[in-house]
Amino acid sequence: MISILNWTLEVIRKEDSSFSWMEECRYDWVPVVQSAISKMLEGQSILILTDEPRGWYAKYIAYHMNNLKNERPFLPIYNMKSVFPNLDKMTTPQDLDLLEDMLDISYPNGYFVWYIGTPDSLYSKFAFRNYENLLWIIDGDIPNSFYIRNGSTPLDIKLIQLFKLFNNTIDASLFNELSLE
Repeated sequence: MISILNWTLEVIRKEDSSFSWMEECRYDWVPVVQSAISKMLEGQSILILTDEPRGWYAKYIAYHMNNLKNERPFLPIYNMKSVFPNLDKMTTPQDLDLLEDMLDISYPNGYFVWYIGTPDSLYSKFAFRNYENLLWIIDGDIPNSFYIRNGSTPLDIKLIQLFKLFNNTIDASLFNELSLE
């Protein structure tokens, strides 16, 4: 079985040249993805949360993650704003504590937040409360996160490429094609 780091490099190199930017980022990518997929395999649910400009991306992920064409078991993945539409009104630490209590009750096998957005978003406060969350941070360097630079490749293209890589990594993990060790 191949290591996740080597497998990731092979997949990146099989893509067209527009994905070459990811080759140097794979050392930052692997630890956060490895942790998230391990939690998924343990049965934890995933709550997608994005900043406002990436709201489309949460819908894209939710739609494609459990697409019938994937030929794999469905995964417990939910759009956080759909689960809790009043999230944008949560302003105090006590509000966020109550929300976390509700989520703990709702997801007894555990959950983690998959946050995609800028570090100064209204929703980042909730995502940053737990270092076990999957954080894809745009133009901000936060510990235990994957840093996405808004650079020469358009950001939307990068996000779609990253989703494809993440989804393929899930498949390879489920079918024992790579080692998460």
